[in-house]
Amino acid sequence: MHPGIKQLFLFFLVFFFALSLQSQVPGFYMKKEKRKVDLPFIDSNSLIILPVSINGGPEVNFLFDTGVKSNIFFSKTLADQMDMQYTRKLNLVGADGKTVLSASVSPNNHFDLGPVEGIFQAILVLDEDFLELEKVIGIPVYGVIGHEFFKNNPIKIDYDNASVGFYKRTALKWRPFGFRKMDIEIDGNKPYIASTIRQANGPDLQSKLLIDTGANHGLLLNMETSEDIVLPETTLESDLGRSLGGDLFGYVGRVKRLGIHGLKFRNVITSYPEENEFSEVIIGTGRNGSLGSDVLNRMKIIFDYPRERILFKKGAKFSNEFKYDMSGLMVRVYSAENKRFYISQVRENSPAHRQGVEAFDEIITINKIPAAFWELSDITDLLRSVEGKVISLELLRRDPEDETASTLHKITFLLEEQL
Repeated sequence: MHPGIKQLFLFFLVFFFALSLQSQVPGFYMKKEKRKVDLPFIDSNSLIILPVSINGGPEVNFLFDTGVKSNIFFSKTLADQMDMQYTRKLNLVGADGKTVLSASVSPNNHFDLGPVEGIFQAILVLDEDFLELEKVIGIPVYGVIGHEFFKNNPIKIDYDNASVGFYKRTALKWRPFGFRKMDIEIDGNKPYIASTIRQANGPDLQSKLLIDTGANHGLLLNMETSEDIVLPETTLESDLGRSLGGDLFGYVGRVKRLGIHGLKFRNVITSYPEENEFSEVIIGTGRNGSLGSDVLNRMKIIFDYPRERILFKKGAKFSNEFKYDMSGLMVRVYSAENKRFYISQVRENSPAHRQGVEAFDEIITINKIPAAFWELSDITDLLRSVEGKVISLELLRRDPEDETASTLHKITFLLEEQL
């Protein structure tokens, strides 16, 4: 072979071998080379939910969450039906220091999102669906996709149009028109930003916050991370939700202002979880809290992990008021398929509590509209809509001593702002 031809042959051999190696690196990639593809997502209280097919199986809903390191699957039964292969077992200790979750590790799975695919994806498969997200979100969600989706490519979250933009890795060398640029810190495969917070009581804070697209709060502050974090005078004791770390309890109030690189959010609803055994881990990260979807949904955001930055600008909801529930009710779903809703908790001295609503009452109608015509997100919006609005409920209350006996209760109350 002629030396020049031989060198050219070796060059192409190395080139194609390099491409082959690149395609084998675990991650998410476009199936066809483009600058950008768009993935429409299901918006449920501003959480990002996309249908995903695993290993050629049927599409199931996944929550896309910057606050999670690993991909997680909630249904061991369904994972077995998808022929997932497991290599080892893990025991995960929750944030409450008591909850132990067992999980199986399944390596080398293929994720199909239409124009985007994830290759060689490891999944933690929980032996028990501890989160029960369907009850909280109102639609079936079978898992969480975390850092792997965001790590290699710029990802644009457009809450206004319920769309995820997946960019070519080399795209966005220059900042798009109208977007601000801010450095982020990727620590433990999670993104953090700096912010300034003006409290209702207490000094101004310079805070490190986790960006958590999988949380539906606005701002969360961990009081144990700084003695300067002070509860507002007006707070409500509340169940703050459930995570893989366990149940969170604490208080809800407001801060006067949250500043993010020139953007100012006013009177932000803020959660203050109680200190627990997981607090040492939070303190170890150096963070003071997290930003959830009730703040993030007011912006258009591009996560650019490879360049350790975010690009962002105001969205259509930027000037909307931060609203909190005015009924005192926490509504959950028995079955999203059959549209059956129930009251999981009633806050003491709230409008609903004073009129006799009880936990585990099943909702039959809301303002004379049958429950089957409602979505959980619509009920949530209604109960935080306008002070003084009339809410009429028909509730089915079962006898705890006789499961076959029940009574129908008609209850009316007015929404009342308590924060």
